[in-house]
Amino acid sequence: MKFTQILTLVYALAMTGLWSPLAHAQVQAANKGDDVILEMGQAFKKGDKNRLSALLPQTRGHVLEPLAAYWDMRARLDTAPESEIRSFLRSYAGSYYEDRLRTDWLLQLGKRRDWANFTAEYPRYRMRDDREVRCYALATEAMNSKADVAEEAKRLWYALREADDGCTYVAEHLHSGKQINGLDLWRKARLAMDANRPRPAQAAVDIEAPRLSEQLALIYADPAKYLDKRIIAITKNRKELAVLALIRLAAKDPDEAADLLNRRWSIQLSQEERNWTWGVIGKQAAQKLQDNASSHFAKVQKDSDLNDDLLSWKVRAALRMGQWRQVLTATQAMSPESQKDPTWVYWRARALSATAQDNAQKQEAQGLLRSIASVRGFYEQLALEELGQAITLPERPIALNPQEKAAALINPGLQRALYAIQIGLRPEGNREWNYSTNLHTPGGMNDRDLLAAADLACQRQVWDRCINTSDRTKEAIDFEQRFPMPLREIVVRKAGDIRLDPAFVYGLIRQESRFIMDARSHVGASGLMQVMPATAKWTAKKIGLTSFTPDQITDREVNVAIGTGYLKLVLDDFEGSMPLATAAYNAGPGRSRTWRNGPVLEAAIWAENIPFQETRDYVKKVLSNTTNYAAILTRQPQSLKARLGQVGPRNAQTTEVNKDLP
Repeated sequence: MKFTQILTLVYALAMTGLWSPLAHAQVQAANKGDDVILEMGQAFKKGDKNRLSALLPQTRGHVLEPLAAYWDMRARLDTAPESEIRSFLRSYAGSYYEDRLRTDWLLQLGKRRDWANFTAEYPRYRMRDDREVRCYALATEAMNSKADVAEEAKRLWYALREADDGCTYVAEHLHSGKQINGLDLWRKARLAMDANRPRPAQAAVDIEAPRLSEQLALIYADPAKYLDKRIIAITKNRKELAVLALIRLAAKDPDEAADLLNRRWSIQLSQEERNWTWGVIGKQAAQKLQDNASSHFAKVQKDSDLNDDLLSWKVRAALRMGQWRQVLTATQAMSPESQKDPTWVYWRARALSATAQDNAQKQEAQGLLRSIASVRGFYEQLALEELGQAITLPERPIALNPQEKAAALINPGLQRALYAIQIGLRPEGNREWNYSTNLHTPGGMNDRDLLAAADLACQRQVWDRCINTSDRTKEAIDFEQRFPMPLREIVVRKAGDIRLDPAFVYGLIRQESRFIMDARSHVGASGLMQVMPATAKWTAKKIGLTSFTPDQITDREVNVAIGTGYLKLVLDDFEGSMPLATAAYNAGPGRSRTWRNGPVLEAAIWAENIPFQETRDYVKKVLSNTTNYAAILTRQPQSLKARLGQVGPRNAQTTEVNKDLP
């Protein structure tokens, strides 16, 4: 019996109350191959081709047969004949696994430089989300039609953290055809050196100046020593090597890099090279929360010489120092894509308001705020409040009808995804779910289909897929889906017992684990509230859980008790500041204490200046979540600004720092 038929049968029987041993037996029969699938998953991880081939026949008829067949085919892709690959693509036509294998094959064809087969197969590629495949495609477009693909190729190549064959190949091809120039290549090297990625830096220099690329190892190992031995640089390439050394040095000591640039190198570099180097020095100083960061950025004579990353740090440094005119000019210099980001729309609007000299500029600021104002996220909520509006529950969309729910229920991709998640193959299930909702058709599902898919995930208590899918709707916003409250009785009770806002707890859990009960991070944090083992042990003692053992950390009630207990201790240590406590929960109390030193700032400005991107985004999302959960729990208008307040050094009159807090 087909899986979707069984699900429909189970659903119908459940609705009518006619569940029977016969139906149970049918479902058991459908699931009998689960152990085989799981064993194949282990064999795939180990690269055991023989075991995969031996087990594959036992998966015939199983709902996850396409996944099993993919594992077997993928393991043999390097040696499989083209006829077998095409047979697989035909057998699973229209499915996620057809397109996933096509992705792998296209990558292989690109590496082999088999451009005829690549060009023939690429138009059938539906996902279009693999950067390296797209780089190979750009190379074929440049070869076959002489298309101008330089801007897209540079954007993809610059975004890569590590070097890959596809984007490096298209860069080489475009450079040989004079569609990208030496500066484009050196900029890639600068980006890579700034990101502490020597391999892609070397790959870029190898294209432009192969005889000099060995110098990068010396620069990376000891940039100060490299610069000390080179008093003068005459050629363009030698100057660029000095820029790379200054960039590397700035990461370690921005003040030393600034001193060297001022004393020796500024006069030798071109204006563009100087501007970029000052931008990097300013960025590194800003990430260390140095007050002189904005003065470094002030030496940049032309903002258009900086990329969006450097400009974003120029904005942050200016915000920290209250320099609104610099905020305005830097946001105006960003690319069109970044100028649409709610972060920079909001700060540009604030800068316009702060510097406005006439009514037209004030109106422009109001228009920018209106363009993003909503309950969707941190800056959208702040824009609402700047316009004088409170944060309230949006009107719920029209309820899903039975046909819409049924369409989601019988969608084979969604069902396979849920089944994979159910038996412990969460990464595989998540990928197929995301493909089915986002990539199977151009632009992804429409709002109603997304709401129906999210509803299905909610009903199955697969909360992360429920939230992520509902978050993607453009017009229809269903807060019941976007902000679910599993274990409401436990969370509200535990939070109430220690006088902690349950909305804050829910806002944090939504960001930490997406309500995955057995979630475990790469650093070992566990459960709903992602508590580290040592922190759990320490907190258990503090809150009186004398019988606590490490294996209890994934127990729902214990995890919530320890998580809320720790959060309350952190909140009290930071004098009730939600932004500081949230940062401490993610990055540790020590870092949060360090980051608060300096001027007293609006908490939104302080949060935007957090040096770690993960923590910066985390703080904004948790507090935005918290505000929306408060609107749901209280059914009253809410203020994000009130939760943010101001952040500055600890008041010496308050209680001492809890130095034991982990």
